[in-house]
Amino acid sequence: MQFRQLGHSGLEVSLVGLGTNNFGRRCSEAESARVLDQSVESGINFIDTANIYSAGESETHIGKWLKGKRDQVLIATKFGMKMGEGPMQMGASRHHIMASIEASLTRLQTDYVDLYQLHRVDRRIPIEETLRALDDLVQQGKVRYIGASNFDAWHLCEAEWTSSDKSLNRFVSVQNYYNLLKRDIEREVSPFCEAYGVGIIPFFPLESGFLTGKYKRGETAPEGTRLAGSPRGDKLLTDANFDILEGLHRFAVERGRTLLEVAMAGLAAQPAVASIIAGATKPEQVVANVASTDWVLNAEDLAAMNEIVPSPYPQG
Repeated sequence: MQFRQLGHSGLEVSLVGLGTNNFGRRCSEAESARVLDQSVESGINFIDTANIYSAGESETHIGKWLKGKRDQVLIATKFGMKMGEGPMQMGASRHHIMASIEASLTRLQTDYVDLYQLHRVDRRIPIEETLRALDDLVQQGKVRYIGASNFDAWHLCEAEWTSSDKSLNRFVSVQNYYNLLKRDIEREVSPFCEAYGVGIIPFFPLESGFLTGKYKRGETAPEGTRLAGSPRGDKLLTDANFDILEGLHRFAVERGRTLLEVAMAGLAAQPAVASIIAGATKPEQVVANVASTDWVLNAEDLAAMNEIVPSPYPQG
C-alpha cells in the first residue's frame, strides 16, 4: 500500500480509502465488520463516512468495530446534509456543527475524528462562521483536521482567504466526484489544490462499477447493482460512454491489466490526489481495490490513456 500526505496536513493516508455509505444500507453490522477487518489487513488506514450515511448507521457500525483499534485507522466523517425534520437540522452553522460533531462522536464511540468535512457548500452561512466553529473543534481536540466536499474552486478560494485573513485552521482536503469519465475538477479545482496544498479525495472512482466493465452495452443494469432502477443509469449507460469503456479495455489488455486497475491507477497518477475512496460490500472487493493501485502509470501510459479519455481541461 502506498501512503500519501493529505494536503498540507500531517496525516499520511492510504492511497486507497474505504468508503462506507453501504454500511447499514447494503451491509449488516457483521458484514461491515468483515469489510473493515479486511481493509486494515490490506493496509488501508483511511476510513471515510458521513452522518447522513444510512441515517447514522454507517458511523454506528464503525464505532462498534472501532473498539481497541482506534490507533490503527484515521476516521473521516462529514456533516451538513439534512439529518432530521424542522429547522437547524442541516447546514454549516455553528449550532449545527456543534450538535453534529457530538452526535458523530457518540455513534463512532471515539473522542475525536481525524478529518471533519463539510459535506457540501451552505450558501446561507458565511464561511467565516463555519470556519470559526471548525477551528474551535480543533482547539478542543475533537477534530484533528478539517476538509470540504463538493466544493468548486471559488468556494475553496474563499475559504482559504478567510482562514488566512482570520488566522483560522485551513481546509486540508476536498472530496469531490472524480473519475476517468468525470474530470470536471481538472479545470479549476485541481490546479487550485496543487497551488495551495489541498489534498484531493475522489469519490465514485469507478463510476458505480461502470469503469470495471460490470455493465454491458444494450443491456439494463443487473439487479442488485448501484445503477439498477436508477435514473443515473440512463445517463451513464450510453453508446458514447461504452465507446470510451471499450477503448480503456483495449488499453488495459495491451498492458496485461484490468479495467479496475486502469480506473484506479489513472486517478492515482493525477496531481494532488491523496486517497481514492472506494466502497465495498465484501472483503474480496477490498482486496481487489487495494491490488489495483500496485500499478503506477508511466508518462507513455498516461498519454495513451488521455488519448482515449482526454481531460476536458488539459494543463500546460
